Amino acid sequence: MVSGRDVVFIGIQPWDIKIGSNCKNIALELSKNNRVLYVNAPLDRKTAFIERHSEGVKKRKSIIKGEAPDLEKINSNLHTFYPKKMIESINWLPHGSIYRLLNKRNAKLFFNEVKRVLKDLSFENYVLFNDCSMFLGYHATEMLDPSLSLYYIRDNLVSQYYFGKHGKTMEPELAAKYDVVMANSNFLSEYLGKYNPHSYMVGQGCDLDAFKPDNVSKDAPLDLKPIPRPIIGYLGYLTTLRLSIELIVELAKSRPDYSFVLVGPEDTAFKDSELHNMANVHFLGSKESNVLSDYIGHFDVAINPQTVNGMTIGNYPRKIDEYLALGKPTVATATPAMQYFEDTVYLAEDAEDYASKIDLALDEDNKELAVKRIKCAEGHTWGNHVENMGKVIEKIMKEKGKAI
Repeated sequence: MVSGRDVVFIGIQPWDIKIGSNCKNIALELSKNNRVLYVNAPLDRKTAFIERHSEGVKKRKSIIKGEAPDLEKINSNLHTFYPKKMIESINWLPHGSIYRLLNKRNAKLFFNEVKRVLKDLSFENYVLFNDCSMFLGYHATEMLDPSLSLYYIRDNLVSQYYFGKHGKTMEPELAAKYDVVMANSNFLSEYLGKYNPHSYMVGQGCDLDAFKPDNVSKDAPLDLKPIPRPIIGYLGYLTTLRLSIELIVELAKSRPDYSFVLVGPEDTAFKDSELHNMANVHFLGSKESNVLSDYIGHFDVAINPQTVNGMTIGNYPRKIDEYLALGKPTVATATPAMQYFEDTVYLAEDAEDYASKIDLALDEDNKELAVKRIKCAEGHTWGNHVENMGKVIEKIMKEKGKAI
């Protein structure tokens, strides 16, 4: 385990983000034994205008004006920092020398702010942890000169237009500049491993305290109770960016005696889909976090009907660990990233295979398999994730001839 170090985080997810964040969880875990500075990305001019009424932008503008502190203490070892300089929005430019020049200018403004606070906190010989910041982070190694630079990739972001426009060129170049690349799937580590031989798959962390069998209520939630069994369930955001409506439709048609229960908010495509007209498909809407385990706990089989695209092919779905932590038989779309779970999850290629695997999951479920699933999930805590990272850091630091 990394201990007694100074660690600086940069990334694309701010500390005040409203959704789950790998970077935040890792920072919190590392702060148990290290001093940590979590640096938020600077406000850019386009966001400052378009989202000017949002609480996040209002907060950053007040910090820029000096009306609020730029440094917040989260715990005794962890601070989060909000830069007081605004950067220019340049993603609209074609990739080339002008874009690179302006990106370097943005990076200089940003890292001068970072160096200022590092000096105030007396951070020295620090480890730089870059969470997917492929543009500003491109210049971090030369502008901050860390004792070790780590690039963390958890999503294939270059499959999205915004990141892909410049990132398809810059992310591989960035990976080659850093001391080590760490990924949460083999697909992603192999992608950047072509540019940096020190590229490692370190798994994924999950907060599973809320997903324990003992926490599941004996009675099913009221809106789940009247639904006929077997219940084939999905819990999470219902979005066509990651899920296949066509697959769910085919499944519901092929197994009319099964109830397909979808728990979570929907995007427009799901709201307008024919799924709402199918008698054996049930939408239960969003739920509070404290009752999520009650829903999963009363599924007969849990599913993750992903569509296969540039984003999902290398994605590690944390919901799989939530399903497994409750001992649920789970059927998921087969992707390179999901091969990590091949010993505990039924992996399916298409709708027909899905239906067969759901049948099999229902037929062979037992306590022994449930225990195996729970143990699998318990190996994916944030503590284990950070420990895996620590082993890689120790290896790289020894190769560099520096003490860890």
